[in-house]
Amino acid sequence: MSETEFRQGKKRFYDNKKFPRGFAKSGDFTLAEENILMLYGETLVGLESGVLAPTNSEEQHFMQVVSNPDLAETKIEKVWMKYVRLARGRKRFHTLNGRSRPDASEDYSEDEPTLTEED
Repeated sequence: MSETEFRQGKKRFYDNKKFPRGFAKSGDFTLAEENILMLYGETLVGLESGVLAPTNSEEQHFMQVVSNPDLAETKIEKVWMKYVRLARGRKRFHTLNGRSRPDASEDYSEDEPTLTEED
């Protein structure tokens, strides 16, 4: 991760509210993505909230990405946008039964040939 100008956080970043078992164990992030979040998450939160000021071109670009996620280019920016979407977005809930009901006029039993008197 030394090829980036982003500052690493002073401590590891965790989100015990949304991801209590860790980022990778949630099934939403890979081990590499978890590592990025843990190393740089504190800095990214600080930049996003305005507590930290950007000190280099990558951090300034990240501030543009915060307001327009389509501009994300680096792995750190993409992972952070994924984290924001999963942590702050709506959780999808899937049920086993659907809302639509079968049409009552349709008969789903197998059609058996009927014998008529002519046979």
